[in-house]
Amino acid sequence: MSNIYIQEPPTNGKVLLKTTAGDIDIELWSKEAPKACRNFVQLCMEGYYDGTVFHRVVPDFIVQGGDPTGTGAGGESIYGRPFKDEFHSRLRFNRRGLVAMANAGPHDNGSQFFLTLGRADELNNKHTIFGKVTGDTVYNMLRLAEVECDGEERPLNPHKIKSAEVLHSPFDDIIPREIKKLKKEKDKEETKKSQSKATKNFSLLSFGEEAEEDEEMVNQVSQTFKGKSKSSHDLLKDDPRLSSVPAVDKCIVVFMISKLYFSIYSDELRKEARQLKKELQAIKQRKEESSKPAKDDVKEGMCANTLALLNSFKSKLSSAITEGPQEDVEELAEDDDKGWMAHVLQFDEQSRKVKDANMQDEDTFEIYDPRNPVNKRRREESKKILKEKKAKR
Repeated sequence: MSNIYIQEPPTNGKVLLKTTAGDIDIELWSKEAPKACRNFVQLCMEGYYDGTVFHRVVPDFIVQGGDPTGTGAGGESIYGRPFKDEFHSRLRFNRRGLVAMANAGPHDNGSQFFLTLGRADELNNKHTIFGKVTGDTVYNMLRLAEVECDGEERPLNPHKIKSAEVLHSPFDDIIPREIKKLKKEKDKEETKKSQSKATKNFSLLSFGEEAEEDEEMVNQVSQTFKGKSKSSHDLLKDDPRLSSVPAVDKCIVVFMISKLYFSIYSDELRKEARQLKKELQAIKQRKEESSKPAKDDVKEGMCANTLALLNSFKSKLSSAITEGPQEDVEELAEDDDKGWMAHVLQFDEQSRKVKDANMQDEDTFEIYDPRNPVNKRRREESKKILKEKKAKR
């Protein structure tokens, strides 16, 4: 484990996340991943992560958060668009406690990040590692995963980020945006406007006094008859066929209307798809039909040429056979293509005769074995004859 820490580069920058599971200290690799660290530090300064939940938990793998919507599909970077991945050879997913950017694909980094709960080699060169959890706060990080989850890796009671505090910023030129304050002020103004009642200024009208008297009379009558209005259901309580509950729920009506709309829309799409398929098939058939005659013409031309050549060869053969071979040597010496046509092809017949082993022929081969007793007697006889010849001399 110490080997791993020695291989990692030094950090520069520190952020404290205050969560419902406890404080988490994060040290940043601002030199190796400057864009990701700047994005994370500025969002922490602006309070972007305050109140956000850890919406995804995979045991022994990761804990993901940083989405203000809490769905996993929201969040944006400080650059106004997704920024590029930043990979480093000395930063690998080889242990727990690493902080990396979450994305939906290459170069699609926003505001979401995740913390590793163990080794994750399959994430190498896919997600940007920009920080690590330090000290005993690793145990608080592990507590984030101690929640019940549904089948889609979503916790039923997720932990939240209460606030984020930048203890040491590696970037001195960061100016936090006042987006959150402006949003709060706008919300307050809207609530005040909605709560304020509209007052009528009758002094602007020429008949202002009469209008005020009529308004007072209407208010008095409405207050006297307030709460006394009854429906036909209230008057006919004895009728068992009537009920105070509406026959059709509004939600069901809206659902049915939307379903009908989508079914009509899907039918139209299907019709368009069928028409497109028919058009494509017709175009293919036209192309095939246009290409077929050309191929047939080529084949017919080739067949005609081969037949013509064959007929010419047959005629040459027949004419050469009828004329017969010419015996003149001078004429045969000339290079003529038709000369070989009149000749007959003959092969040499090799006669296979049965040879007798006792009969000596020019092709016979005698095998002489000196150990044979017959050969020994012959040698002795030949020696005697030679001795006798020498004695006579």
